[in-house]
Amino acid sequence: MSEVDSIERGLLSTFDWRQARTRWSMRLAQGGVLVLLLVTGLGPILWLAKAATSDTQDTLRTPMSLWPSGFDMENLSIAWNRADISKYFVNTLWVTLGACLAQLLVATTGGFVLSVLRPRYARVVTAAVLSTLFIPGIVVLVPLFLTVLDLPLFGTSLLNSYWAIWLPAGANAFNVLLVKRFMDNLPREVFEAARVDGAGPFRLLWYVVLPMSRPIVGVVAIFGVLNAWKDFLWPLIVLPDPDIQPLSVRLPTIRETVELDIFLAALLISMALPIVIFLVFQRLFLRGAGLGGAVKG
Repeated sequence: MSEVDSIERGLLSTFDWRQARTRWSMRLAQGGVLVLLLVTGLGPILWLAKAATSDTQDTLRTPMSLWPSGFDMENLSIAWNRADISKYFVNTLWVTLGACLAQLLVATTGGFVLSVLRPRYARVVTAAVLSTLFIPGIVVLVPLFLTVLDLPLFGTSLLNSYWAIWLPAGANAFNVLLVKRFMDNLPREVFEAARVDGAGPFRLLWYVVLPMSRPIVGVVAIFGVLNAWKDFLWPLIVLPDPDIQPLSVRLPTIRETVELDIFLAALLISMALPIVIFLVFQRLFLRGAGLGGAVKG
């Protein structure tokens, strides 16, 4: 058996692929799988978009029909204005922006120290950070709440403050290790040349490492936005004031006060930004998530 044959061999041999019946059967099977993925992936989103622009009675009586009583965009306007979705949308933006910036700050500086500066204790810190990934988040929920309730050294409470969400969001061990792993593959010669030219740690980070780490920084930013946008339990605990709660916390309460079509319109609005972000940055996300690309120079 030649090396080429061993590489190309799969479930079907080359002889099988030459038969027209086999080729068409596999193409039909692949097409069926693709349609199934599209239905299961896009189906719920498309149905929500349809239901959000339909009357409540139409959704209840004929949920799979396409606008029996006509296309109604007024549901989105009512949800945005009368259901106070606009206020909670702004609250969610503040929560998401602060949490994303906190994660970027900790992940980039932590990964830079552990990967580029490499102090003597780097391996110990890396092992300690890695060990935190094996602790379930629910286990640290009570200690974290007690810390937020009475912040050490400052003697103040962070309840009903966005800092109670931003600061814990920065302590993300996965992001630190993700950035460190990416920076480990960056060319060390560039760092040595920058040090010879007199660059200190801050200039090395800002002018050399971060420009080379744009793919992984973009991935961490997308992760931060999506995780903060959909987080429910922690904002519910530390933000008891309804006026500053994000959409993820307020949507269950809104359901009890509005019609079904208005509530579905509110759900569609809450999903819009994450979908747009992923569609805009999907190429960066898919390229950087695999950690396959360190810049070579």
